[in-house]
Amino acid sequence: MSQVDTLDTQKLAEYLEQQIDGFKGPIEADKFEGGQSNPTFKITTPSGAYVLRRQPPGKLLKSAHAVDREFRVMAALKDTDVPVPRVLHLCEDRDVIGSMFYVMEFCEGRILWGASLPEAGEGVAGNATRAAMYEEMNRVLAALHSVDLDEVGLADYGKPGNYFERQLGRWTQQYEASKLQDIPAMDELIAWLQANQPEDDGQVSLVHGDYRLDNMMWHPSEPKVIAVLDWELSTLGHPLADLAYQCMGMRMPQRGAKMAGLQGVDRKALGIPTEKEYVDQYCQRRGIDRIDNWEFYLAFSFFRLAAICQGVAKRAVDGNASSKEAFQVGALVDPLASMAVQIIKEGA
Repeated sequence: MSQVDTLDTQKLAEYLEQQIDGFKGPIEADKFEGGQSNPTFKITTPSGAYVLRRQPPGKLLKSAHAVDREFRVMAALKDTDVPVPRVLHLCEDRDVIGSMFYVMEFCEGRILWGASLPEAGEGVAGNATRAAMYEEMNRVLAALHSVDLDEVGLADYGKPGNYFERQLGRWTQQYEASKLQDIPAMDELIAWLQANQPEDDGQVSLVHGDYRLDNMMWHPSEPKVIAVLDWELSTLGHPLADLAYQCMGMRMPQRGAKMAGLQGVDRKALGIPTEKEYVDQYCQRRGIDRIDNWEFYLAFSFFRLAAICQGVAKRAVDGNASSKEAFQVGALVDPLASMAVQIIKEGA
């Protein structure tokens, strides 16, 4: 097995017994499937269950795999309206398991992958549950963007200046660093985004960066989010980036069981709001009158996800990707860029 999939459980147990109150080994470590970036393990011990999230071993792109930032932001949000797991320890000493990692509580709940939420059931009751779950995702997103940054100690969590200009530069650079072949649609998309950036309207909030259905832990039986997960891409930025990113996910094809979108789905028949209805709910919660430049925000979301997928593919080639599906993820770059180009040409 690769270094990505395994841990030195004896050394880890000895270390954590010294760092976490009540922690007791020995450890059984099982790697979670899914997720492409930071390998994540369920740690089962005589003292209970925990989750360990680590950087992948090997050479990493600058600013990528920032598990220390994940730890910081979840610690800061513990007393807010944004549900997060309780974090227990951050280890910056790479000698313990070969890379930086943190440990948090294990939340007992459900991870759901398909945007049509088949788990909600059929008929009127199923539709009501789906409507409530979309309402809950909307509520949590608005709560996230309403967090008082000074109050929770995150006022310095991101750089000042135009968020989209900064992000476009960062992800273009990372895309170029991990590119394995020329993709004309990405070149066209990057050029359009650079030429059509909206003026900075001054909005700044905490943004998750990867706000989507499968990065939420749901209550075992209720339409309630008990923990928002995977904060690696969080920063201070423009709140509409998160909203557009989630709407992008809903536009994705109904491919496979994981990350299946709503492309071609009759939302009304399932009790799921339209994109306009979902956006209007969010705006109402945050007191926003209207959103201009929606095409830009959507196109940017497709671009950034495509750049992330390209990074996953590059790590697969380099031999330190976290998932066996990494090569397949790389094949998504061209289709994602092409969907964004279509939005640009046809409108949102």
